[in-house]
Amino acid sequence: MPLVTTTEMFKKAYEGGYAIGAFNVNNMEIVQGITEACAETRSPVILQVSKGARAYANHTYLKKLVEAAVIENPELPIALHLDHGPDFETCKSCIDGGFTSVMIDGSSLPFEENVKLAKRVVEYAHDHGVVVEAELGTLAGIEDEVNVSAEDSSYTRPEEVEEFVARTGCDSLAIAIGTSHGAYKFKPGTKPQLRFDILKDVAKRLPGFPIVLHGSSSVPQEFVEMINTYGGAMPGAIGVPEDQLREAARMAVCKINIDSDLRLAMTGVVRKYFAEHPDHFDPRQYLKPARASIKEMVKHKLINVLGCDGKF
Repeated sequence: MPLVTTTEMFKKAYEGGYAIGAFNVNNMEIVQGITEACAETRSPVILQVSKGARAYANHTYLKKLVEAAVIENPELPIALHLDHGPDFETCKSCIDGGFTSVMIDGSSLPFEENVKLAKRVVEYAHDHGVVVEAELGTLAGIEDEVNVSAEDSSYTRPEEVEEFVARTGCDSLAIAIGTSHGAYKFKPGTKPQLRFDILKDVAKRLPGFPIVLHGSSSVPQEFVEMINTYGGAMPGAIGVPEDQLREAARMAVCKINIDSDLRLAMTGVVRKYFAEHPDHFDPRQYLKPARASIKEMVKHKLINVLGCDGKF
């Protein structure tokens, strides 16, 4: 099947009480690891590309990698999504370049400016058969070109969501309920807790509408320890508890973004490989186990966190 939009994915996810995994990609091994896991578990998937990934790997290379995944997995529903589009021009470039979904991130703007920007993207996207994710509330953390301090972050205000969705026409809405970008989401010694009260309020105001969670990596400690054991330095890296993400997926959350966990799974295995094989220099030798690590990580997320396995 060709690339699809997220419309049907989200409808089924909302009704079924599960979420679709949105995994960031920037090279062949990551694309292969994700799609192999999804094909084997029969899980629909969103492959998402950030502005930074496009700058690193080139739009054409990334698009062709995803097209190859479509050819290799003809039954697998795959949506190609722009993550954190910072402006109209970036979104337009992806829409014109064959993406089926884009995010316009105006969350750092005043409400009226965010509405104006999102509405402009929505109008162009819908004219081209592409769906749009927008955002209200600002997540803290650092990931690619996103860099927001804790002081500048803010929870989503539920009283704003109805007006925002109605005026922009967006197809899904990312909200801020306590997740954050990167691998350092919570301070050591504190109990991570998402604001389910905000999520419930938003869901009540927008019945049946797909909600998105960004910054939802759980930062598995076995990979943090592996990285630190083999020369890394990641003290105090803590993520979102997986049971809380599963609870969010049972509610109105239809899309959960995962990036840092894949980076950790890949980096930990590569560091370990070089420590055990210091004389090796063929990239295929260390990228093969890295790809396998990505695949196993994604399988775990699909089955145990997102609940989207067996859905096609």
